[in-house]
Amino acid sequence: MAFIHLLAIVIALAANIMGAQAKAVFAHFMVGNTYSYNESVWLEDMQMAKAAHIDGFALNIGADSYTEAQLAYAYAAAEEVGGFSLFISFDYGTKSDWTTQNLIDLMSKFKDHPAQYKLNGKALVSTFEGGDAQLTDWNTIGEMYSLVPSWTSLGPRFEQEGRAKQVAGAFAWSAWPTYPDTINTKEDEAWKSMLGGKPYMMAVSPWFFADCYDKNWLWSGDNLWHDRWQQVIEFQPEFVEIITWNDYGESHYIGPLRAGGFPTGSERYVGGMPHDGFREMLPYWIDAYKNGNTTTAPQVTQEKLVYYHRINPSSSGNTGGTTANTRQLGQTPASPAAASQDAIFIDVLVSAPSDVSVQIGQNSPKMLRATTAGINHLSVDFTGQTGEITYTVSRDGKTVLSTSGPGIIAATVTDPVNGLVNWNAYVGSSS
Repeated sequence: MAFIHLLAIVIALAANIMGAQAKAVFAHFMVGNTYSYNESVWLEDMQMAKAAHIDGFALNIGADSYTEAQLAYAYAAAEEVGGFSLFISFDYGTKSDWTTQNLIDLMSKFKDHPAQYKLNGKALVSTFEGGDAQLTDWNTIGEMYSLVPSWTSLGPRFEQEGRAKQVAGAFAWSAWPTYPDTINTKEDEAWKSMLGGKPYMMAVSPWFFADCYDKNWLWSGDNLWHDRWQQVIEFQPEFVEIITWNDYGESHYIGPLRAGGFPTGSERYVGGMPHDGFREMLPYWIDAYKNGNTTTAPQVTQEKLVYYHRINPSSSGNTGGTTANTRQLGQTPASPAAASQDAIFIDVLVSAPSDVSVQIGQNSPKMLRATTAGINHLSVDFTGQTGEITYTVSRDGKTVLSTSGPGIIAATVTDPVNGLVNWNAYVGSSS
């Protein structure tokens, strides 16, 4: 009897170990923007993502004719990269008539693929909305797969309403603050509480500005990237999803610029506006999140500086009708200049306290202080100044690093025809 009792304990412990799920960070990837991709391009993107310590892509799919071919490329590339996982996110915003059989048929092609991410032993499936879909039986999907949907419009209450009792977790598309608020974790806390111990996937995003299709608004991105990662590190969700790798139309891409994926109308504010620098600090933030480390400074092997800012002063041209917030989501519109400061934002990684100098054109340099070893978040107002920007980090009277980036230019210069202010960010780095 003692042996049987011991064996039961061992089996129970093994089950717990097998059921344990390591924390993971995914980037939301718009497959609809991959018309011109082949497997080698997928491979490049995945290698860049993995270098930033991202664990995989959430593959957002709609009704595009090339979807299945691109999914095949993606899964093949992920297997080649190794240690990089994928799951499919069905977009009910662009295709609202997904049926239960549609999901089953598509998932049958990839659910057992080596690169498929699994939760609780089942292939993870996600969505963008769809909680009120009429043609999808979510309980059936939840029985077959680990369903972690983003039903954000329903709010953190769908389980109490009897919706999808089979959900394995939830993802809230809550990555931006509504002006005049700043980003906080109130919604995350509500979702976490509703889930009752099931995994929560927390959203993180660096920026938001859209002026294409039926969208023309922004949400504040000034300190968002840094502040939200600090919240992730403290909140310790089971999963994190970055919005996004390549949604150029909404200006929250962290992947490389690939012009074939620019939505019609977005070229004027996306072209020549790289966001690759947003990935520079990710290895440190992601490692801190996974290690549950909120206080210890990262080990610094290479000091670096990341800067981002709008290239046009807010008063230097035409707003183009852009507002902060949007009535489409029941928000009160405000001036875009109120929510997006005329300022340069800086994340600087140093091995010891350092001085940071920012010089705009021929104006006098502005001096800042990185007070601690690790990542310091700083900002400089650029009101009334134009010109190329030079950044210098020094310590004990010696230059540690120096870099320069594109300057502040009037919107009437960058867009001489319409004088439209570009509310997207230019992101650069010393790397």
